[in-house]
Amino acid sequence: MPTSQGKVLIAQGGGPTAVINQSLVGAVLEARRFTKVTRVYGALHGVRGIINEEFVDLSEATNHNLESVAQTPASGLLSTRDKPDVNYCREIFKVLKAHDIRYFFYIGGNDSADTCRIVSEESQTEGYDLRVIHIPKTIDNDLKVTDHCPGFGSAAKFVAQAFIGADLDNRALPGVYIAVLMGRHAGFLTASSALARTYPDDGPHLIYVPERPITREKLLADIASVYERLGRCIVAVSEGVADPNGNLLVESDEKDAHGNVQLSGTGALGDRLSSWVKAGTGIKRVRADTLGYLQRSFLGCVSEVDQREAREVGEKAAHYAIRHGLSGSVAIRRIGNYAADYILAPLSAVAREAVAMPDHFLHPNGNDVTPAFIEYVRPLVGTLPTVTRIVAPPVVKILNKEAQK
Repeated sequence: MPTSQGKVLIAQGGGPTAVINQSLVGAVLEARRFTKVTRVYGALHGVRGIINEEFVDLSEATNHNLESVAQTPASGLLSTRDKPDVNYCREIFKVLKAHDIRYFFYIGGNDSADTCRIVSEESQTEGYDLRVIHIPKTIDNDLKVTDHCPGFGSAAKFVAQAFIGADLDNRALPGVYIAVLMGRHAGFLTASSALARTYPDDGPHLIYVPERPITREKLLADIASVYERLGRCIVAVSEGVADPNGNLLVESDEKDAHGNVQLSGTGALGDRLSSWVKAGTGIKRVRADTLGYLQRSFLGCVSEVDQREAREVGEKAAHYAIRHGLSGSVAIRRIGNYAADYILAPLSAVAREAVAMPDHFLHPNGNDVTPAFIEYVRPLVGTLPTVTRIVAPPVVKILNKEAQK
């Protein structure tokens, strides 16, 4: 256990969420309680801000200010898409040493966990007393070890509510509606659209995720079948869906900072699927939306469960590092139906690789989820609004008696 006094440094990386600042504030307020902590710094723009020594002194922030930030979506310390390699992490470590940082907390996904791993290993090699904690966050819900990721519950709540509204609209003016959601490799967020269903004929009627290949022929057959039965069809599809050969349905020359094909900033997939449906089924009223960044930090649509757990993973980070002298990645463990506990996983167990939706969450027909997924996700989104239909008997026709039959 470290005994030396020193500073805490906290940074946020990757895509923002609606509750990422709960983790930030939880870690800051808990860290300020320990006498061995001399100051608590925040790095602006993630690891890039560390390299550039762009720090703010969170020791001077009032509790009221921090609590207000905790209720605000997106990264209060701003973020970055930089993906540090070993040399980059060595530069990070030099800055940490220069500022007498003894506790480093990085809020992010699996790439952030890998950064934490490299920095921690560098400190051990140098014999420098440093504790490094990865605080999990991602709406993709694809981190290893943890049962689920802070940020996912609120994004799932937004998706569910968006589809509730889309379904009501589509029922009033029937047609085919396609919504493209975030999810390059994992379909958790797209699958969460299933929570929009209250009545047996509610949408989404079809759900397609990256874990299951899709073909043009199957998509058209599925939509035609639903449309023939209901006179309308709502489709939820992940941006990362691919054909049986693993080829994305829409390719792009645009790449992000990690070298991945840019998916979220374009409506190309929705446009392609919409054109397929119009040409292949003859259905005229076909619309497509790409929800894009709206899913991540939508103000006023936050899961109370997600808020609480995001706060607690930040608090646990401070406990593990400062009180217990440990390094690692905070993970959520599910207990019963429903409670959450927290464990500390090795950084190497969380770094780099992502997880996909397990098979038992996906229906064998490849276009829906199972009750097991609904049972998994429902506690995480908190309270959803109630949808009600008019209940009234039909009035007997006078002039159109044949139509009545």
